[in-house]
Amino acid sequence: MIFNNSQAFLTYLYALPKTHEKADLTYIKQVLNLLGNPQNQVKTIHVTGTNGKGSTSYYLSNLLQKAGQKTGLFVSPYVFEFGERIQINGQYISESELLRIANRLEQVLAQLRQDNASFSLVTFEYEVVLAFIYFAQAKCDYAVIEVGIGGQHDKTNVIVPEVSIITTVGLDHEALIGPTIQDIAHEKSGIIKHQRPVILGNVPNEVLPLIKQKALVEAAPLYQLGVDFDVNLTTAAVYTDQKRQVTLSPRPLVECYDLAVAIKAFSLLQIPLADNQIELALDQTVIPGRYQIIQNNPLVVLDGAHNIQAMQNLLNFVHQQQQRRQGKVRILIMLMRDKDLTPIFSLFEENDEVHITTIDYPRAANKDDFPQQIKNKYPYEADWQIAFEQLRQKSQPNDILLVTGSFYLVGNILQWEQKYENKRHK
Repeated sequence: MIFNNSQAFLTYLYALPKTHEKADLTYIKQVLNLLGNPQNQVKTIHVTGTNGKGSTSYYLSNLLQKAGQKTGLFVSPYVFEFGERIQINGQYISESELLRIANRLEQVLAQLRQDNASFSLVTFEYEVVLAFIYFAQAKCDYAVIEVGIGGQHDKTNVIVPEVSIITTVGLDHEALIGPTIQDIAHEKSGIIKHQRPVILGNVPNEVLPLIKQKALVEAAPLYQLGVDFDVNLTTAAVYTDQKRQVTLSPRPLVECYDLAVAIKAFSLLQIPLADNQIELALDQTVIPGRYQIIQNNPLVVLDGAHNIQAMQNLLNFVHQQQQRRQGKVRILIMLMRDKDLTPIFSLFEENDEVHITTIDYPRAANKDDFPQQIKNKYPYEADWQIAFEQLRQKSQPNDILLVTGSFYLVGNILQWEQKYENKRHK
């Protein structure tokens, strides 16, 4: 197959299988081996965690760039466009580069199919291989690699990183890597490699022994938030470890944890960078779809939080902002039908005005997927554009409108807003 445009490639990519019969790395390793193992040609940092892994990856990537390192970044999902997932120094992979590398990969797959006609990569494997080829060919100094789901069996787990990071451990994707939090912690600890340092963020005490045991077995030096480094939030966010103290502008506490983990990981790489440059790099980091403010009066916030832990953290911060602004909180939420749809609704406060919507996406929950008590309590509008505009029109300058539950909904609204802005300025 030869790809001539990105739409043809993306159609092909998303039509690939989503999983193999066995959750192992046999297929991707075969392909990488034929390509000369590009994943071993660039120094990497491997980032997993139930929440915070995307933010931490962006922060760390920016720190490396600020220190003059040519830095690859592989993240998921994308909010605006596919190229967002594969970046070098903040620039998305271009269509021409994407097609060139995809066509090279197709040649290798054709070779493998000579021996096994049914040989195929799954969608995520294909994306991972594209990223490794791109970073190696561009001769990146470092690449920050965000795990898709879990760790041990994730398709990114073919690297021996300079540093491994576990940001948080909580309940999400239980059907794939659970069902218990211990199962999830075990899966995430699978990215810990022999004699390579591992950094733990805000990890619950109940799974710490399991992760520490894995680090011990691998002789991996372990650095834990709150023990070996810390961050405190008062009028500012202050990061401290044995060697440095960095003062940053105040932000949500969970974001402070992500920042702290990124600073510690960067410190372990022993690349010189002044503290004021660290502060600048972090303050300049824009993370698509994570507490992204698109309007101030009313405050319109987009955040792709899609599990209990992330939603609880987000709502805590939103309600703190509400107390300051003395306004009302309105929430537009969309969820995936493969999630447990009830628990998230218990997190909303009685005075929150919550509306449910959906988008045109196979996994998106629609009205019939919600339990009756949810349908009785919360209004549902199938057209997300109508739902969003109605809530925005109702909102007073001191109110907060939060759009959440899915990066796909957040991405749709960001693209829609951008089109509107472009039309307005023509």
